[in-house]
Amino acid sequence: MVNCLLASTSNLYGGTYLSYLFDRLAALFQSTEEIIFIPYARPGGISHDAYTELAASAFGKIGKKVVGLHTFDDPKAALETAQGLFTGGGNSFVLVNDLYHLDLMTPLRQAILNGTPYLGTSAGSNIAGPTVKTTNDMPIVYPPSFDSLGIIPFNINPHYLDPDPTSTHKGETRETRIKEFHQFNNTPVIGLREGSWIRVQNEETTLQGAQLNARIFEKGKEAYEIPEGTSLKFLG
Repeated sequence: MVNCLLASTSNLYGGTYLSYLFDRLAALFQSTEEIIFIPYARPGGISHDAYTELAASAFGKIGKKVVGLHTFDDPKAALETAQGLFTGGGNSFVLVNDLYHLDLMTPLRQAILNGTPYLGTSAGSNIAGPTVKTTNDMPIVYPPSFDSLGIIPFNINPHYLDPDPTSTHKGETRETRIKEFHQFNNTPVIGLREGSWIRVQNEETTLQGAQLNARIFEKGKEAYEIPEGTSLKFLG
C-alpha cells in the first residue's frame, strides 16, 4: 500500500530545509530509523555527498538517520530493503536520467508500491506522476524516457505560480505551458503551490498543506481551483 508525501518544495521562506514538514515527516517515518536519500537531482549542481549532508542534517532534528543511495555498492538491493525513502528536488531530467542509467526506476517504483514510506520534494514529487513533462526544469540532459514512476495517475507542476497582474513580464505563464502540454497529452496536472503537498495513504490521495488551493488542469476543460483537504481520486 502506497504511503507517500509529495511536497511542492523543500524550503519555505523564513524556514530551514524541510522544517515546515517536520511534524508530518515524523509521522510518515514513525516506524523508520534509517532513510535512504536519493540525491541525483543535484540542485545547483551540488554534489551527491553535500546534498546528502543537507538532508541528514534536517532529518537529524527529528531523530532519523539518512544514508545516500549513491554510497551503496548495490543500490537496487538498498531500495529493496529500505525502511524509508526520500528523493530531493533539483533538476527532474538529471534525476530521471540517473534513475534510468542506473536501472533504478523500476526497483524504486516497486519499493513504493510495497509500502516503503516515501517523501518527494519538487523533482522528487515530479517523478511520482506518469511523466516529468510538466516540470519547470530545463532539459540539461536527455534521459532515455520522460516516463517516471506512475505512483499517482496525474502529473504535478510544483512551485506553481499564478500570473502577477502587476508584472510587466508578458511571456508565457505556468497555465499557458500546461495548456500547451494538453495539446499533446491527456494526463491531468495539478498546480501545487508552495506550502502544499499531496498525501497518499490508505488508498486515499488528498491535497494537504497550508490551507492553500491547488489548480487543476484537465484536457478540454477550463482550469479550476480545489481547496486543501480535497480528495484527488477524481483525477485517476
